[in-house]
Amino acid sequence: MAENLSYYRFKTDIPIRFSDLDAYGHVNNAVYLTYFEIARSNYWREAIGWDQKKVGVILGRSEINYLKPLTLEDKISCYVRTTRIGNSSFDMMHVLVKHTPNGEEICTTGKTVCISYDYGANKSTPIPISERQRMIEYDEPPLILNTN
Repeated sequence: MAENLSYYRFKTDIPIRFSDLDAYGHVNNAVYLTYFEIARSNYWREAIGWDQKKVGVILGRSEINYLKPLTLEDKISCYVRTTRIGNSSFDMMHVLVKHTPNGEEICTTGKTVCISYDYGANKSTPIPISERQRMIEYDEPPLILNTN
């Protein structure tokens, strides 16, 4: 999957910890979800200003494409963007890159389906209007809006 990084405005550095590694010295496959979560959380806080105390976000689905292994010595960053917005759910793409002498090298891509969630009512809820608008303004184009 070739990702066009010019579509991504948000990027955050991710530290690789020794505890992230498997017996072969590679980042364990399950840790990538944590890296994506760090990037999403930073995106919502820094770029969108999502107040999760009012309306939370839960993960409905995730998929990961492992392209190249990461090791403790790698310096990595994660690009993240909203790619689709529905009524209560939205899709986000993540691209993990490692910094090399020749520039950034894409190592992993992933997609998550996020759901706007009311913890008090214990159910999904429409995406708050202000957060929806900020995601549209921040990540358009080529953002896909669902009207249903």
